[in-house]
Amino acid sequence: MRESLDAGRLLPVGEVARRSGVSVSALHFYERERLIRSERTPGNQRRYRRDILRRLAFIRVSQRVGVPLRDIRAALDSLPSGRTPTRRDWARLSQRWHAELDARIAALQQLRDELTDCIGCGCLSLDRCTLQNPADILGESGQGPRRWSAP
Repeated sequence: MRESLDAGRLLPVGEVARRSGVSVSALHFYERERLIRSERTPGNQRRYRRDILRRLAFIRVSQRVGVPLRDIRAALDSLPSGRTPTRRDWARLSQRWHAELDARIAALQQLRDELTDCIGCGCLSLDRCTLQNPADILGESGQGPRRWSAP
């Protein structure tokens, strides 16, 4: 009797893909990356518990805001018994990521601003280029080319 109840709560991979909007290959990838897990039937087909849908939503939203998979895995691993994240979990975990995201945003804004200057110089002035030659460290060693890569 217990087996039939459990079987009714398990979803095949195609159903999970359809309901979550995540491709089957992405589900397999997430499983290889230890973000999700499946159970196997006697015929070796993957079956997922229904709460996988919420876990997948958590993964997708985290990725959408730029959280690397290793950080998502660490966050999921921090949950008791590998359970699915709750609203409270999301609030706690996302708060941890705020500072990191703010730092990345600041770095991207600086890169954008430097890129604007770079477009103006056209990379014809490597002594002034803040992207190619930050703080003119190459100019300290004299005039002429300083970067060379072997063939």
